[in-house]
Parts: sequence; C-alpha cells; structure tokens
Amino acid sequence: MQQYFETILQAQNQVEQKRDSDPNGLKRYSEADSKMLPPTKLPRVVFLGDSTTEAWRLNEYFTGRDFINRGIGDQTTLQMLARFRQDVVSLNPKVVAVLGGTYDIAAGISLNQIEENLTTIGDLAKAHGIKAVFASILPVNDYHKDADPRYEMTLSHAPEAIQSINNWMKGYCQSLGLVYMDYYSAMVDSAGRLQADLSDDGLHPNAKGYRVMSPVALEAIGRVLGEPEESPQSKRRFRILK
Repeated sequence: MQQYFETILQAQNQVEQKRDSDPNGLKRYSEADSKMLPPTKLPRVVFLGDSTTEAWRLNEYFTGRDFINRGIGDQTTLQMLARFRQDVVSLNPKVVAVLGGTYDIAAGISLNQIEENLTTIGDLAKAHGIKAVFASILPVNDYHKDADPRYEMTLSHAPEAIQSINNWMKGYCQSLGLVYMDYYSAMVDSAGRLQADLSDDGLHPNAKGYRVMSPVALEAIGRVLGEPEESPQSKRRFRILK
C-alpha cells in the first residue's frame, strides 16, 4: 500500500513539473495541431475546454462530424485564452465551442476576470472569422461525498458563482447574437445541484452525463451552422451515442 501511494505521489509531482514548464498546456496538442489536415466538406468544430471536454470522446459520441477535442484538465479560461491561436485558430474551424470557468471559480479567480477572459475569447474568434458558442458551466453536487470527502464539490465550486457566470454568459450571448449552449438546465436537479446519476464525483460527467450533453451540443452547433433541426439529411450525417 505504501508503494502505491508513493507511485501516486511521483505521478502528481511529474504533472506539477510539466505544468511549471508549460503553464498553459501549449505542448499538449502542439504535435497534433501541426499534423491536422485542412477541413474538408464537413464544417469543423473545435471543442475548447477543461477536463469535462478533454474526457469527452467526441468521435464515439458523434459520428460523421469533424469535431476536434482541445480540452485540458483543470484549465482556467486564461489558460484557454493563451492557447487559442494554436489550438483553435490554426485548425481553421467554422465554430469553436467554449466550455470554461469552473476551475477559475475553484482557483478563486474573480467573476469579473472570468467574464473578461471569455469576452476576449469571443473577440478573438470573431476576428478570425470563427463562430463562437459559449457553454454554460455545469452544476455540481455533494451527493458522493460519503464515498470520498473530496467529492464535496460545492465547497470549491460555489453554485452561486456558477449561476452568476452562467447568467452573465447567457446575457452576453444574447447581446451579440451568439448561441448559448445550456448544459446547466439539462443537468440540474430541483435542488440546484448536478443530478446524482450524471456524475460519479459531483463535478465531472459520467457516460450518462455526456449522453445528456450530446444533444444539447448538437442542437446549439446546428443552429450556428444553420442546419435544419432533426432533418433526414442531418440524421444521415451523424448519430449520438446511446
């Protein structure tokens, strides 16, 4: 058992060292970005985000789409902003789907700063002819804290802060005619928490959680691209993993 914990500690130290040498995670996708072929007939969509995006196996949940995953665990919106040119602009997407903010809240970053970072991401996307879709921060819960005290997520990810950012984001999108991708409403329960069966730790979606998120993402991206909702043509071009 002691050896097990020493191995875990060594792995954590290695992660921290990598972060110190590359604080914004630019190395994470640099090779993949350099090898990425130009978009073909399918409109390309880059998913920019943190661990929720990184763990989402887009090629399995969506088929027949040019969806590119550029999520990095634990990242803040400022870190996403720092790699926007490399991990988004260089890939020539039609759309960027942005999901960020929950780790800003956990790090104690002010709501105003989060809003400024997201606004700058939106400005950069517009400047490069990319249509931005902004996703709501997911709700969290403490329902699994009996299994592990670290799963008491409302302590570090305050629900009030999540709601505040989401309300701002919705208004921001409305003011600029952008699409707001509302995962929150699809996943929250009557107590204002993430539905218990959609996550195993109260923060990250599990397979069922991603199945709830998938149609929300597809509908929002379809609106941006002007795709007819639930058209026979759209159904032939992709499927959602059940």
